Amino acid sequence: MKKILFSAIAFLPLFVAAQAPATNPDQPTEIVVTPYKTTMVADGKDNALIKISVINRAGKEITNATNLIHFKVEGDAKIISVTNGSDVKHEPGAAMHESLNNGELRLVLQAGRNKGIVKFDATCEGLSTGSTEIHTVQPGIAHPVTKGASIAGTMKLNDKIIGADISFLPQLEDRGMKFYDKDGKQSDVLAMLKDHGFNYIRLRIFDHPEILKGGYSPKRGFCDLAHTMQMAKRIKAAGMKFLLDFHYSDTWADPQRQNIPVAWNNLDFNGLKDSVYTYTKNVMQALKDQGTVPDMVQIGNEINHGMLWPVGEINNLDSLATFIYQGVKASKEVNPNVIVMLHIALGGQNDEARFFLDNMEKRKVPYDVIGLSYYPKWHGTTDDLKNNMADLAKRYKKYVMVAEYSQLKQEVNEISFTAPGNKAVGTFIWEPLGSWEAFFDRTGKVNATLDVYPPFAKKYNVH
Repeated sequence: MKKILFSAIAFLPLFVAAQAPATNPDQPTEIVVTPYKTTMVADGKDNALIKISVINRAGKEITNATNLIHFKVEGDAKIISVTNGSDVKHEPGAAMHESLNNGELRLVLQAGRNKGIVKFDATCEGLSTGSTEIHTVQPGIAHPVTKGASIAGTMKLNDKIIGADISFLPQLEDRGMKFYDKDGKQSDVLAMLKDHGFNYIRLRIFDHPEILKGGYSPKRGFCDLAHTMQMAKRIKAAGMKFLLDFHYSDTWADPQRQNIPVAWNNLDFNGLKDSVYTYTKNVMQALKDQGTVPDMVQIGNEINHGMLWPVGEINNLDSLATFIYQGVKASKEVNPNVIVMLHIALGGQNDEARFFLDNMEKRKVPYDVIGLSYYPKWHGTTDDLKNNMADLAKRYKKYVMVAEYSQLKQEVNEISFTAPGNKAVGTFIWEPLGSWEAFFDRTGKVNATLDVYPPFAKKYNVH
């Protein structure tokens, strides 16, 4: 998911959306590339389905589009079929083109035998380019992270979750933003969320976000430990629970980048392993000391391509598993009751989700919850999400939830509470204060979007 492209400006629409010029909402604007795998085994055989479509300014697919799409693959992979399953001849690096058929084009990409990154671009005159990156890997022999008993995986989640990531809140408030209820009365965001059925808040944390080069928040340090501690106090004071999302970076970590913190840049594998443990434990202990220990932790953010690149990249599965284990171990030592989530950005990609989780299970990585990101552009249809959650819950006997989403609130929440096996526990909406379909308008007044949630809280006994 290209969160690196939108996250840094996600709060801006709150202030500027109304200033956009009037345009035809049905006009095609963008090519969407939806890969059903972003990790392939570099064995010369593994395949990935890619869907190409066109959306309008409102974000809806144009189902009768017939645009001529040009596409190109860079890296050790080739296109072996297009749309109707007919074989095609394609040389890596060569450009191809094909027209959309009833609004979409499907092609199959086959991996070569070399590890690396495959880049796929789809272009059309007058439309924004669609693209994706696929990592080609050779998993190797799995080495368990420990020979001892599992330190996670047995926690019981007694409550369903309606959660929100509102990590932007301190930045918005620092800019003078205020929030108002339906009557126009200024109110606290957390109180309004709780009144509408929310019971959990998610916060992201970076190592040194204040650094000038490469930091998330140069000089200001938003989303550092100090700001996280302040927000944690507000969460607990509001009577809500707290999920802490460790990025293990100075800035955004996601499937497109997992940059090692600058302070850790010169460390070898053992140094990084020790740093994950020490940093995680120090953060957890500081929060515990002020009475705001997290109820749940994510050891990494959207880590289906790994973390702490290049050492913990997905091609180094043993290293990745070790880093996760050190984070889990440190968290559990501070709070033995903390719930551990593995967060992957694969809402509708069942094959890849299984590849990642199978490899973590082989290495005996302990965890309680499978967290998925679901954004329709990158993660498929709601049916894809529903089928994936059902399969993962049954296959791994773990809790499943959507840890990030924004659009299709009604559909996503319905799925996320009802996956078979009594293992679906709910959702965390990503940054609803100012991104996409926000809960508040540009003046800070709450809008009707928030009214989606009270019925779910009542129906699924969220408290």
